[in-house]
Amino acid sequence: MQGDRSEPRVDFPFVGIASFLRSAVQTDLSKLDADVAVMGVPSDEGSPFMPGSRFGPRAIREHSLRFVTDPPGYFDPHERRRFLEREMRDRRLVDVGDADVLPTNVVKTFDNVTDMTKAVLDRKAMPVVLGGDHAITYPVVRAFEQPLHVIHFDAHIDYMPFVHGLEYTNQHAFRHIRAMPNVRSLTQVGIRSIRGSQVMQEDTIRDGNRLVTMEEFRDASLDAVLADVPARDACYVSIDIDVLDLPLVPGCVSAEPNGMQYSDLRESLFAIAEHAEVVGFDLVEVNPQLDVGTGVTSYLAAHTIIEFLGRICAQNRWVEAHEHRTGGNAG
Repeated sequence: MQGDRSEPRVDFPFVGIASFLRSAVQTDLSKLDADVAVMGVPSDEGSPFMPGSRFGPRAIREHSLRFVTDPPGYFDPHERRRFLEREMRDRRLVDVGDADVLPTNVVKTFDNVTDMTKAVLDRKAMPVVLGGDHAITYPVVRAFEQPLHVIHFDAHIDYMPFVHGLEYTNQHAFRHIRAMPNVRSLTQVGIRSIRGSQVMQEDTIRDGNRLVTMEEFRDASLDAVLADVPARDACYVSIDIDVLDLPLVPGCVSAEPNGMQYSDLRESLFAIAEHAEVVGFDLVEVNPQLDVGTGVTSYLAAHTIIEFLGRICAQNRWVEAHEHRTGGNAG
């Protein structure tokens, strides 16, 4: 019976409010008490070709419900262990909603993104950011004050010069980021698009960034990804879903051939989680309007975020740093 409270709810993925992993929602950041804060930036005004990635955060949240289990967390059949169990059981992972997006006012939208990220960081939570197009990484990283390294997974360099009055598109983010005084290094992994300009490639190399093309990644793999990031240093990771091979991501306007398989990206993210101190990450450029009916790109995005987050939270240093924190009122 509907009114019978003697049995727990089943809550299939198509039931209820779609917070990330059906976690508690806490939009009053002054009361945030969590270790991980999932936030959305539903903006695609930086996309010069086709809109639609503004709907990415909502679609990723919806597909994350497919990973909600009892007991909480997820079970890895190869590792034969659960991940994210403590974070979900003790409500240490919460969904803080979306940054306020003001259509046509990119500067103010970006200020809102930076302010929201700073508020999350001030409450000692790690931001996990759902895009949106890749322009949104700039205002997120701008919120960090500590020295950090940035690892950027993408088919494209996103290092466009500031010309024609343009500086806030999804092709400009990493030129902004590299200029930040606290960014110690920028590593760009998976680069392969022949639509990028020679100027962008020459400029990123001139500025001292590590450029890892797909060919170099296949030759050197994880050594190339981690070469410029000292062990245990703070690291921010930005994942453009188009780093994956074109057939894997139909719901991405900028997908390119000859990209990573999921296993390549997965192994790289696991290695980063073990090697560095991940202080935040984003996943961008999911466009549900272009996706196939089953939403495979949104599903793959949720899958990537959950597995990466699981490995970050499984590190001994993470456990030691957070096990003393107890859950508060996150609802």
